[in-house]
Amino acid sequence: MTARPRSLRRATPLGALAVCGALLTACAGAGGAGSGSGSHSINVLMVNNPQMADLQKLTAANFTKETGIKVSFTALPENDVRDKITQDFSRQAGQYDVATISNYETPIYAKNGWLAPLTSYAKKDTAFDQSDILPAMRESLTADGQIYAEPFYGESSFLMYRKDVFKAKGLTMPANPTWQQVADLAAKTDGAEPGMKGICLRGLPGWGEVMAPLTTVVNTMGGTWFDKDWKAQVDSPAFTKATRFYVDLVRTHGEAGAPQSGFAECLNDMEQGKVAMWYDATSAAGSLESGGSPVAGKVGYAPAPVDKTKSSGWLYTWAWGLQKASKHRDDAWKFISWASSKQYEELVGKKLGWSRVPAGKRNSTYANPRYIAAASAFADATAQALKSADPQNPGVQPRPAPGIQFVDIPEFTNLGTQASQQISSAIAGKTSVEQALRTSQALAEKVAATYAAK
Repeated sequence: MTARPRSLRRATPLGALAVCGALLTACAGAGGAGSGSGSHSINVLMVNNPQMADLQKLTAANFTKETGIKVSFTALPENDVRDKITQDFSRQAGQYDVATISNYETPIYAKNGWLAPLTSYAKKDTAFDQSDILPAMRESLTADGQIYAEPFYGESSFLMYRKDVFKAKGLTMPANPTWQQVADLAAKTDGAEPGMKGICLRGLPGWGEVMAPLTTVVNTMGGTWFDKDWKAQVDSPAFTKATRFYVDLVRTHGEAGAPQSGFAECLNDMEQGKVAMWYDATSAAGSLESGGSPVAGKVGYAPAPVDKTKSSGWLYTWAWGLQKASKHRDDAWKFISWASSKQYEELVGKKLGWSRVPAGKRNSTYANPRYIAAASAFADATAQALKSADPQNPGVQPRPAPGIQFVDIPEFTNLGTQASQQISSAIAGKTSVEQALRTSQALAEKVAATYAAK
């Protein structure tokens, strides 16, 4: 999906993996395109992110060797894989037993009857330790009391800031900053170094670009896309206040070229010393603290800024879903439970390095001294952000659907994308916040009407 945050795509092109399903020797444990028909083989369709590439490397020599189950992987770019998963699962074609889906798709797919529930498997498989999965992750992948997916890795959002710049300016980051405090700090750090702006905030159109961080600001400032009765609230006073605050902040103290800035651009600005602060995905910390980063060791991490709520960080995970039509459910569960297990994290740590562990899903990860040592700068802040995320109650009022940085309904991809174009236009100074929200309100009302009538 083009609107999905680049942080969530991990923005690493692995084009060679896209043909994995066709090039049999390129797939770890691949038994051929038709291998899914065998009694101990499964087909897995997944996004071609770096964590999945590591999984491919480790599967044949470990999982297949231990279980005898061959795994044929097909790895594709996110837009392509989402389309292919939707096609196969909606038709219940059964070509793929397992696929990577997120906490956005999981409840939608479950409601449509496309997924096999995993609850009974998780209860029987005590070694998997379902209770170790972070509560927010468990909840986001559960529908009507049933587990429908298991997380491979996850992320939240937090505030990143230059500790050295703050020290030089005599500034202190509050332990739990409010958005007003952040705005004040952005004003004080704007120009702290030549060419440096106070903060980077996404302005790039996309329901997962500008709308992801903006929606968390809306939540904590008392707004919501829809109230509990499916009445659209996009032009409400609270939504307007939050949007005006966000637009004014990025226009006044934000990065150059904000209307074209998404995750990748803000990451570059932070690494190159062009901004003093950045509010975005927790996954960014790994890049900022990597060996080649100019700001490694100079960045501090604070909770997502708040206003009326205690927390405001978002929640996202790539997870494993089992197609209901699969004829290899038992073997598929063995793969899912291995790929999402504590044991797999240990394997990655030992074979590939602890910084490459697919983290963000288990309590035990953040109690592992080897992982903590490799991610000491941001591990605790990430864990706290993940634990405090509440997709059921992200704001101050009841919601008709779960979701923090999105509304978990199929229509939100189109609604959020069109609204984001309006917001980006306001950031560019081409329209007012009020006009942008009036246009978006009309779009939201059309969506609301279909649900209010049910």
